[in-house]
Amino acid sequence: MLYRSTCLLCLFIATINSHCSSSASGDPVYKSPDGYDLNKPFLLKLPVELDEISGVAFYAKDTSVFAVGDEFGWLYKVPLTGGKPIRKWKFSGDGDYEDLVMIDKVFYVLQSDGDITAFTFDDHNQILSQEIEFPSKGNEFEILYYDPHLFKLTMICKDCEIDKKKALTAFNFNLLNKHFDDSASINVTAIASMIGEKKMKFKPSAAAINPVTDELFILSSINKLLVIADRKGNPKQAYPLDEGVFKQPEGITFSPQGDMLISNESAKSGVANILFFKYNKKAKS
Repeated sequence: MLYRSTCLLCLFIATINSHCSSSASGDPVYKSPDGYDLNKPFLLKLPVELDEISGVAFYAKDTSVFAVGDEFGWLYKVPLTGGKPIRKWKFSGDGDYEDLVMIDKVFYVLQSDGDITAFTFDDHNQILSQEIEFPSKGNEFEILYYDPHLFKLTMICKDCEIDKKKALTAFNFNLLNKHFDDSASINVTAIASMIGEKKMKFKPSAAAINPVTDELFILSSINKLLVIADRKGNPKQAYPLDEGVFKQPEGITFSPQGDMLISNESAKSGVANILFFKYNKKAKS
């Protein structure tokens, strides 16, 4: 399995070397959260069809990743241990799809306006879907994640009309009553202070709860930043990201053992990829 050994990864993953060396090489070494080394990921290159990969969800049953792209309404299954081809299924028409959550056998795909497409497969492998409409317009989202403690999906604003520069709103969708029932706030001023800035325009692009540490990991592609918060969204640490490694991070997911996977769109050069960071409890930042 992926979380037990990196040997299987070696069949198809190349280690990124140019941005993980010591200071003697002249390359900067970036600080990392406890348990991870952001300077030494394993890299899985993706086919051109996934150049605009946005949301990802780890599938522990066969060590693979489900993924969606920005525009065309396809669900992809990417094997992480080699030997099997990438599979795909059409779940909807063209749109602006930003994130993906899988809970049991149900997939939830976030659209940029806050609407959610929920779908599953029947016994004949046919897709059954429904649309969950966000109650207000004029908002932009890129984040959807699941909190198993609350049995709720959470969306964090990237650009919402109700927000001011000092905070971002997070909306919760209750999976029990199927309604948006409450909201929370992400303190942007606190994040700015953590990286030595007085203020900032924080534009988050992906988030997920780490199942081992029970913390919320928030990515910002625009800000090139990884923010770690508690489950309520209160920021605790912020880590600048190496642009040479994290060229356009748009998705994040975890294995049950805490291994972190981050997807990058192809951006200005090269192809899209998935970065794998093994979790090591003894590692220090």
